Amino acid sequence: MVAASGWPGARLARAQTPLVRPPAVFHTVRGTIRDARTQEPLVGATVAVPEFQKGTATDADGAFALTLPAGKHTVQVTFLGFKTLSQRVNLTSADARFDGRLESAATELREATVEGSTGPTLGDKLKSTQMGVERVTMAEAKLLPALFGEVDIIKVLQLKPGVQNGGEGTTGLFVRGGSNDQNLVLLDGATVYNPQHLFGLFSVFNSDAISKVDLYKGGFPAQFGGRLSSVVDVTSRDGTSDRWHASGGIGLISSRLTLEGPLPRLAPLMQRLRGLDSTERAARPRRAPGTITLSGRRTYFDIFTRALNKRNEGKANYDPIPDYYFQDFNAKLAWTLSDRDRLTVTGYLGRDVFGFKSPNGFDFAFTWGNTVGTARWAHTFSPKLTLVTTAASSNYRYEITNRFRDFSFGLSSRINDLNLRSDLLWTPDSSHAVQVGVSATGHRFGVGRLKAGSDDGTVAFGADITYYGTEYGLYAQDDWTLTPRLMVSYGLRASAFVNGSQAYAAPEPRLAARYSLTDNLSLKVSYTRMQQYVHLVTNSGASLPTDIWYPSNTTVKPQRAQQGAAGVSYLFAGGKLLFTQEVYYKAMANVVDFRDGAQLFVNAKLDEEFLFGKGRAYGSEFYLEKKQGPTTGWIGYTLARAERQFNDRSRGEIINGGKWFPTTYDRRHSVTAVLLQQVSRRVQLTAAFVYTTGNPTTLPSGRFVLQDLTGGQTFVPIYPDRNQYRLIPYHRLDLGLVLKMRPRHGESDLTFSIYNAYNRRNAYFIYYDFERSEVESGTGVSQLSQPIPKQVSLFPLIPAVTYNFRF
Repeated sequence: MVAASGWPGARLARAQTPLVRPPAVFHTVRGTIRDARTQEPLVGATVAVPEFQKGTATDADGAFALTLPAGKHTVQVTFLGFKTLSQRVNLTSADARFDGRLESAATELREATVEGSTGPTLGDKLKSTQMGVERVTMAEAKLLPALFGEVDIIKVLQLKPGVQNGGEGTTGLFVRGGSNDQNLVLLDGATVYNPQHLFGLFSVFNSDAISKVDLYKGGFPAQFGGRLSSVVDVTSRDGTSDRWHASGGIGLISSRLTLEGPLPRLAPLMQRLRGLDSTERAARPRRAPGTITLSGRRTYFDIFTRALNKRNEGKANYDPIPDYYFQDFNAKLAWTLSDRDRLTVTGYLGRDVFGFKSPNGFDFAFTWGNTVGTARWAHTFSPKLTLVTTAASSNYRYEITNRFRDFSFGLSSRINDLNLRSDLLWTPDSSHAVQVGVSATGHRFGVGRLKAGSDDGTVAFGADITYYGTEYGLYAQDDWTLTPRLMVSYGLRASAFVNGSQAYAAPEPRLAARYSLTDNLSLKVSYTRMQQYVHLVTNSGASLPTDIWYPSNTTVKPQRAQQGAAGVSYLFAGGKLLFTQEVYYKAMANVVDFRDGAQLFVNAKLDEEFLFGKGRAYGSEFYLEKKQGPTTGWIGYTLARAERQFNDRSRGEIINGGKWFPTTYDRRHSVTAVLLQQVSRRVQLTAAFVYTTGNPTTLPSGRFVLQDLTGGQTFVPIYPDRNQYRLIPYHRLDLGLVLKMRPRHGESDLTFSIYNAYNRRNAYFIYYDFERSEVESGTGVSQLSQPIPKQVSLFPLIPAVTYNFRF
């Protein structure tokens, strides 16, 4: 054979004939990355091909997709706290699949921070377009000091900048000036309407049943809608696939137990049912088994109070102590039906039970709780296209019953949701990640049911007020990498709500962008518009079990909000420290309040009690985080304002003369600091400090006296404008110690915590008491009643210990 270059005139031929290069051929490698020990998906793991300097991060299910030129390449997977995994993949002729299992590096790294942590790395946060996002894993949450030793992931979120609580020890969230009902709380895609136990002191999320929580404070992805201020996206744990495990804990107020393990293989069983012999069964492919997780938790206040009441039964002047307990149960089934299909089913049942019986025949019972269920089917059409379909049911209900001898009285309220949604995930190439979805939710609002009567039937009456509504959503979003330095996430959500003949609809655009000035410095901006069609009817700052959800109608307009944010992220100290600073402004319309003395229960004209106004919130958040080394944690500072205005004079909806006034959760300054110190492999020290400006409150500035004809006096307080006073500043230090033990089988530890370590008496609320004193005058001695302000505090120094185990 003679080379072309040796032919006469070859140079001329090459000069005259244009060079035609064959088109480049690309294939996609797709798979999932999991913890080899627990089989939990690793979220935010880095999957890269060093030879091309190209990579991606795993999503919420531990999945990834990476498009590469045809050929054989080495894929490298890294994740903090785990050994690096490298493996060759063959992309010469078709797409390939790569499912990786990472081994923990805890045995090699004496400076491991959190074993098995599945949070994103600081580098991932730097490169992401998403702003105002916080992720907390249960591995981190279990290390922090906790009230009564009960780990609560919602309280951990309160330690992040831009998030305020609803009061001393409560789990209410007030995010960037929004109210508590403006938070969308999801458990595996299903709405949880009241995520609180014990009147807000604890959340409904069992630490053993939860994998992680993502909090979106701004720049919401287009798939989320229906609330104005935040999204709390809770993901439950998959069970282990290697063998059965048991874990749990015994604490001061509650105990918990979790069982998890593999399910039996379905294919061999179905083959036996079809009568296939062993040879035929062996020829059929064996499908991977599924996993199951069962987790329960219960408090035992009632066990001690009942024993104490029984001991003192019959004693004179003894008042029985009310019974109270809460319990919840989580279950999750995850089944890989085929290489292309995965099914997960999640269930949650939680109840609070409060009861009181007196010797004189008075019987009072109060129960409330959530019931949630989801079924999610993920089908992979190709390495670039996946469809996820979710059906969800949510139910929240409270019921109060009173009985005195032969007469009974009952009051209840509820909300029921049925939701169906489909999400299509498409990655056409390495520069685009497209997500399109549609959803529909049917709401049933039981805003008040009253039933009362006597046992003999001579007295009987009742009322039942129920409304219906349907909420729709359609969205599309694209994460577009324009250049290695510029990435844009843009999308549009169209939402609608129908209530009888009344219909509302609105566009909700979303935009976020990240520009990398250097490899360690990024600038970010975002804009979001949100619409909320359901409203929480409450007359307090905290979310109580008796609060009522109410739909938009001809009188009650949907709430609207627009939020813009800009920020900078800087990674330094060799990638160990990340500093972020964000400024934001949020404008709200049709925010809801209530008239003074409003009748909220069993009121067929409840919307006449509503007041509608405007809201605004703005501030700056500073955040410094460290995730590597023996010392980890974060420091956050927020400077912010949150205000409301009610100035509709045509309807008489005026508060404070139509002027802007601070909300009850407006705190000018907020500082949080969290420290986790790995002393040794067996000892971990933790500390958390909180400082905030005192809550705004309304107190009387004076009083006048009404005197009747008999000489009696009535003191009437004079109130100034709303929320013009503030309580004293709030601050608290919590300390913790985790001591890992060395059992013969499995793992165990003792967790010691001290809540409010220096016994700060923080103000829960202020009230006035009156003290009488004698005053001499020209006409003799008279009695003078002086108002004395008094402070109520909830929690002094509270030590706790919890024993945790796993085997």
